[in-house]
Amino acid sequence: MGIVKISEELHEELRQASQVMSRSINAQAEFWIKMGRLAELNPDMTFAQLIRQQLNHTRSDSIDSGHIEK
Repeated sequence: MGIVKISEELHEELRQASQVMSRSINAQAEFWIKMGRLAELNPDMTFAQLIRQQLNHTRSDSIDSGHIEK
């Protein structure tokens, strides 16, 4: 685990968003980082498409690991 230095303003935005989304501050930061990375790697996809892609990926991983029956 590493330490990332961010501005007080961004930390406050993270704190507020984490409360609304019922996530920890760290989980909210990880979500924003992950989605930002995916958006940069897939500039033609909308936020909803990226979320759908991640849900489908998670579902296929669960099926492959035997957690969900086909």
